[in-house]
Amino acid sequence: MELMTVSAYVREVKPLLPASAFAPARSRALWVPVHYAIIALATWALATHRVPWPLWPVVSLVIGCSMAGVTFVAHEALHGGVVRGRALIRVIGWLGFLPFVVSPQLWMAWHNRVHHNHCGQPGIDPDMYPTLEEYQTQRAARIMANYFGLGRKRITGAASLLFGFTGQSLQMLFKARKTGTLRRNLHRRAIIETAMGVSVWTAVGFLVGPLAFVFVYLLPLVVANTIVMTFIMTNHNLSPLSPINDPLVNSLSVTLPRVLEWLTLDFGFHVEHHLFPTMSTRQGRLVRQALRARFPERYQSLPLPAAIRRLHRTARVYRDDTTLIDPNTGETWPTLTPRPPPAAGASASAS
Repeated sequence: MELMTVSAYVREVKPLLPASAFAPARSRALWVPVHYAIIALATWALATHRVPWPLWPVVSLVIGCSMAGVTFVAHEALHGGVVRGRALIRVIGWLGFLPFVVSPQLWMAWHNRVHHNHCGQPGIDPDMYPTLEEYQTQRAARIMANYFGLGRKRITGAASLLFGFTGQSLQMLFKARKTGTLRRNLHRRAIIETAMGVSVWTAVGFLVGPLAFVFVYLLPLVVANTIVMTFIMTNHNLSPLSPINDPLVNSLSVTLPRVLEWLTLDFGFHVEHHLFPTMSTRQGRLVRQALRARFPERYQSLPLPAAIRRLHRTARVYRDDTTLIDPNTGETWPTLTPRPPPAAGASASAS
């Protein structure tokens, strides 16, 4: 199937959407105080021992869900889908990424610029797993694929869900200068923004004590990592590599029950997001309808549990653009690919 560019899709789909779809979803900024109120109340309850010991893990789960919630706000805000104005965007972005102490400066360079402009391109897209050539020649690629990649039915691959976003964020910060992701002055800003976040959680640790801190921050961070990485890995890691950035080929949208989609700010509408990154994902259904009307044979979506199961059963190394391989056994799996359009004769007979 011939690859298409983002701009080619936009030319076809944008006329099918109302102008109001491109307005910022300002009310989504209200999720930030809501989630931090939940986190603060739960932290106070644990620190003051208002909660029975057996329920502490449950409270940690609630905190972790709110940490993931503000992270989804940060992602959308730093794309410009929530508010306008550079300063306000950065403030919401910093607050939203505070649980992971991710710098807005780093995120806008790593995610907005590099990932979105080079999605699915081997050696460039920082969110893709290695090719077989990279696996064979780079020790870091082998470690990532063998020990930190969900797949091949390995229990150790769960580490990519439990700690993946924290680990990748730190890795991107440390190597941002070397890879050219950030210039010296911007890298310095990213380090300062990260240090500010670390200082906040250090202060929390002193205030609540070491034991409560485990349940107030460390365990919730694992919960937040798992929620966020569940989406991140299904977004692209079942999809082909693509020399041309074609979102309907190299991206996957995932579905959940409506209430869970609402709580995760419709983050699963990921093909839609890659076509219109500055649009709030609140409009994901409108874009999906337009894509299914215009490109029914190319649009790809799976229920999130089905996508996770497929990740678990396949490998995370690319033998070629459309084939995943386990280098240790030689076993291969096809990536997800758009189904070809039906032949004219088959279509006529079916009707």
